[in-house]
Amino acid sequence: MSIDPDLKSIQEVRDCLRVAKSAQKQFADASQEQVDRIVDAIARAAQAEIEPLARMAVEETGMGVYEDKIVKNRFAAVDVYENIRPLRTVGILSENPEKRLVEIAQPMGVVAAIIPTTNPTSTAIYKILIAVKARNAIVISPHPRARRCIAHTAGLLARAAIQAGAPDGLISCLSEPTLESTQHLMSHPHTAVILATGGGGLVKAAYSSGKPAFGVGPGNVPAYIDRSADVAQACRDIITGTSFDNGTICASEQSVVVDAPVEDEVIRELQAAGGYFVTAEEKARLERVVVQRSGAIDPAIVGKHARVIAEKAGITVPPNTLALIARLDKVGRGIEPLSVEKLSPLLGFYVESDWVAACERCLDLLAVGGMGHTLAIHARDEAVIREFGFKKPVFRVVVNTSSTFGAIGASTGLAPSLTLGCGTFGGNVTSDNVSAEHLIQIKRLAYGLRPVSLPPRAGEGGLATRAGLAPTRRSESSTDASTGAASGHVLTEEDIERIVQNFLRERRRS
Repeated sequence: MSIDPDLKSIQEVRDCLRVAKSAQKQFADASQEQVDRIVDAIARAAQAEIEPLARMAVEETGMGVYEDKIVKNRFAAVDVYENIRPLRTVGILSENPEKRLVEIAQPMGVVAAIIPTTNPTSTAIYKILIAVKARNAIVISPHPRARRCIAHTAGLLARAAIQAGAPDGLISCLSEPTLESTQHLMSHPHTAVILATGGGGLVKAAYSSGKPAFGVGPGNVPAYIDRSADVAQACRDIITGTSFDNGTICASEQSVVVDAPVEDEVIRELQAAGGYFVTAEEKARLERVVVQRSGAIDPAIVGKHARVIAEKAGITVPPNTLALIARLDKVGRGIEPLSVEKLSPLLGFYVESDWVAACERCLDLLAVGGMGHTLAIHARDEAVIREFGFKKPVFRVVVNTSSTFGAIGASTGLAPSLTLGCGTFGGNVTSDNVSAEHLIQIKRLAYGLRPVSLPPRAGEGGLATRAGLAPTRRSESSTDASTGAASGHVLTEEDIERIVQNFLRERRRS
């Protein structure tokens, strides 16, 4: 008798969560030294397999570039690790003698981690590192088209953690993920928090699960080139960013918005950097290949090289082509199909009269997908840069660098991360680059600093205070008969204790 695959996958979720909850309960008592030793072992295990994991990801998914997957894996295993390594996640985090506050770290519990097909092994490494650093267990639901490379990554890092002293089951991965099992994982009582990376539908499901969730919105990133920019460098940054791993990072450039006075120079420099401008007729062919009838981007072109996409569209391009560029003059899914996020090396190209008009164009692009995410600006004029920083509804404005590398913290001072919050603009719970500190809770010891005085209630009779906190006022010189405390006197702890004792004696007598 065969077992229904959905029932089998749901049972696997329950088994993984049961073991993970038990393992996390043990791990919650670990010292900072023990936690750091385990996290260090996980990072070293990932670093030792950076290249094989990259090859597995490309071979299984058919997306991206092997050499770029290596860079992504190294970013997760080295940059993310180095950023969280000094972070304290156990015991007392801080003490404030003046406010008499003590902050204590508390793990969240079991993390449900959803891993995408676009960045499978690097995202698995990153999420495992930040979850374990915060003393949480983690159960991974891999994208079905990347389950083997993700499961291999999770297994590798789980073994390293156990050898370093972690309880068995602290890190696990579903072997046969389904939509039903992922939904069950996100809503199960043992799940404490969700780390969701994937499409818009998945992120909405995470936020609808009834559990706290860190999800991210789409990143339809516009890159503005101002007349004050170093145009050659800006164009190199943009082509490098949009073509890196064939555009599979959500922060990759999707459109170029150009200040009119530098249009000709920008075109020359984009072509020199590997950009190919399609003709109007080629643009129409490109749209038919890239966009489905529903208006959504065809998954078959996601993460594919520009030359592969061009070939599908019957377009002949030079051998050094890294990105396809289409002139656009409108924005909208049904109006201008290539104006949306494409997750491939395809760029829209807009020319605007000045930075004010460029601002408006960027707003239009963000509105069709990208609110809260990222915008890139290339300029030397600090006043223009600040205007973009103040006015744009995004939480990462990367300046004079590729948005692909700037937004994730590879080329900027932002926290290294592969989950980029879009704040309320994008319907997310945070605007931060999500890291280990987001997966700890802070418990606070708050000592009393001062007595609280409340006004008397009518009809309280001989009881001078409400809950013994403040005297009943009659006159400046009067004294309450039941307490002996002069009205207007600021009560001490001894006064309060005496009042309570007197009240209790009177109550017993009556």
